[in-house]
Amino acid sequence: MDFNQTFRERTKDFSIAIIKSLSSLPYADDIAVIRKQIIRSSTSVAANYRAMSRARSEKERFAKICIVVEEIDETQLWLEIIEELEYLDSEKILLLKSECDELVKVMTKYKFTLSQK
Repeated sequence: MDFNQTFRERTKDFSIAIIKSLSSLPYADDIAVIRKQIIRSSTSVAANYRAMSRARSEKERFAKICIVVEEIDETQLWLEIIEELEYLDSEKILLLKSECDELVKVMTKYKFTLSQK
């Protein structure tokens, strides 16, 4: 499997894991706002990574990876907030944060690599 296919699947799987983890939380105004924001940012990572892998030009590819990096960073923020508010059990949040951290590193490195072309 190639790099793009691997990360198309990983970003999609990550957004699904976020959705599943937060959908079980009870309704409350604060949780609803956070749930909406993190679902939006995590699914944006997957959607924009997918668009980036089919870009028509290097300029378009770079623009999309910039969005991916911005959205995965935002997702990381929401996970930190969720952790500090103790909305999810520590094992679940640790798994999500670990995958998010890896995605931040990979996408940031990929963005840097594209900027050098």
